Amino acid sequence: MKTQIITFFVFVLLALSSCQSNPGGQIITVLGPIPASEMGITLPHEHILVDFIGADSTGYHRWDKEEVALRALPFLEEIKELGCRTFIECTPAYIGRDPVLLKNLAEKTGLNIITNTGFYGARNNLFIPERAFKMSAKELAAEWIAEFRDGIEDTGIRPGFIKIAVDREDALSPMHEKIIRAAGLTHLETGMVIKSHTGKDKPAFNQLAVLDELGVPASAFIWTHAESGTLEGWIKGAEMGAWISMDKIKSKTIEDHVKILKDIKAAGFLGNVLLSHDSGWYRVGEENGGTYNGYSVLFEELIPKLLEHGFTEEEIHGMMVDNPAIAFSIRKSEKAK
Repeated sequence: MKTQIITFFVFVLLALSSCQSNPGGQIITVLGPIPASEMGITLPHEHILVDFIGADSTGYHRWDKEEVALRALPFLEEIKELGCRTFIECTPAYIGRDPVLLKNLAEKTGLNIITNTGFYGARNNLFIPERAFKMSAKELAAEWIAEFRDGIEDTGIRPGFIKIAVDREDALSPMHEKIIRAAGLTHLETGMVIKSHTGKDKPAFNQLAVLDELGVPASAFIWTHAESGTLEGWIKGAEMGAWISMDKIKSKTIEDHVKILKDIKAAGFLGNVLLSHDSGWYRVGEENGGTYNGYSVLFEELIPKLLEHGFTEEEIHGMMVDNPAIAFSIRKSEKAK
């Protein structure tokens, strides 16, 4: 164990010293834009606060920002000590997105925190506002583009990526097809990457087909919760250029994730992999936010296990530093120019 810990901190030093080798590009954080080279070790799919009451009832009146910040702060400080520099917060609008809360936490911790625009269609559209059902894809995109240009509501805080969600069905519903079209149009105008709660192979490739119709390359799409897919699907998606996000890392899934990553490594596609926990989850309505899960398992358990299984520090650095820096850089697709 002592050897593993020493090896891990060698990796951290490697990651921090190698930041300048990252590809160029700009990242939009809640405190403003930064060069992609300053992202460092990144957790690309995490949460602070979630409110599952539904789009028609949620709102800032449902939680106390200071109380949530106090609950989350120790967990964010812990990962900063472990070497993390960038925290990508994936809670969408109408489920608890709070850009002011995130800005406060970024100022307190020194972490780069990134928020999002977009709508979450999973769970049969429970978290989509009623007005969206009457809007076209172009109208939805115009709203998300305005957030990118002018800031969310009156905060001046800009999103750095598009977060959407579809149900795990073989065919996209009309609403979910509209959401992915709106996301594609938003990407073409802003250069933000599309991070879609997806799961299985079929909905992933259905979304990629819609994006292709719009001229949006697969490299602008992050297949979220890809653990629910197949090796054949991951390889096909990576060959197309999509990002394969393994973001359900827990203590009980370490062996499963090691096998997944070994298989993807053997296929030659670690350069398309993103790693995270999908953790945190201060739950509005529960006492003190309920059970708040931390963000350290990847650092304390998965990385040492990968090193045991022959992964190099350079390969881990690639998945945790280089890949997120490329994926979340603001860049308009060539076809859009």
